[in-house]
Amino acid sequence: MNLLLVFDAVYRHRNISLAADQLALSPSALSHALNRLRNSLGDPLFIRHGGKMVPTAKAENIAPQISAALQTLSVCFRQMNAFDPALSTDTFTFAATDYTAAVIMPGLISRINRLAPGITIRLLYSQNFNAVNDIRSGKVDFALGFEEGQKFPQRETEAITCFTDNYIVAVRRGHPEINNMLTQTLYLAAGHVVVRPWADSQGAIDTYLEKQQLKRRIMVELPSLMAAPLIVSQTDLIITLPEKGITSLFNMQDLVVFPVPFPAPQYILRAYYNPALCNSPGHHWIKEQIMAICSGSNDYITR
Repeated sequence: MNLLLVFDAVYRHRNISLAADQLALSPSALSHALNRLRNSLGDPLFIRHGGKMVPTAKAENIAPQISAALQTLSVCFRQMNAFDPALSTDTFTFAATDYTAAVIMPGLISRINRLAPGITIRLLYSQNFNAVNDIRSGKVDFALGFEEGQKFPQRETEAITCFTDNYIVAVRRGHPEINNMLTQTLYLAAGHVVVRPWADSQGAIDTYLEKQQLKRRIMVELPSLMAAPLIVSQTDLIITLPEKGITSLFNMQDLVVFPVPFPAPQYILRAYYNPALCNSPGHHWIKEQIMAICSGSNDYITR
């Protein structure tokens, strides 16, 4: 059991020192334990590369089962005592992009901090739209992801629908070409700022245009939303984002917004989780807080 705890900690952190800190071991003691596990399983399990401990194929294969088994044992012990949010000191990990975090986490954290001040919320950068691998392995408890259209969650995951939103277009006030109306012709002729948290991904807007054999002129690609408001407010470039993102993250005094001039799909934000792993009283309580935030008014978006 101790060796499985070592495996799980190294798999989650990809770092010997961080894993050792979690288990209250010295890095040397953890390395010895990891070597015993390697000998037992006949596989290196983790290979040091670029400062990280990268899991082997065998480690990737067994990680979800080990995490699920440890989680089941943890739940058994936790269920011996009722979960009291006011006294809990648990940590819950979310995967998110800067956009998905910005539109829901302020309200959620405010609520959790008020009801459960001892709970810690940890955010990791999402590696794909719903961080499904991190959810399956137990590296994260919840992943904030988006979909265009009604899709079913992938195998081994379930999802809470947080909100549905429409895409809009933002241009700087006083734009020389776009004033009172935005036509499809003007849209396609303008220079665009596009936020792509995963470099090889293509968003809903470009997917739709491609199906119509159309293409917009992308001038700037960003891995994060952070610089987008300044770029749009100080140039003639335009940006297309879900409405809640623009109205909550941009300075609206600098902008004029328009509907997308074609039938764009809706944006759906969901909180994904693994029901096999997120089944403790604490996880159920966090899910209730997510649902409470999402079923309430949209005021939390701009708080």
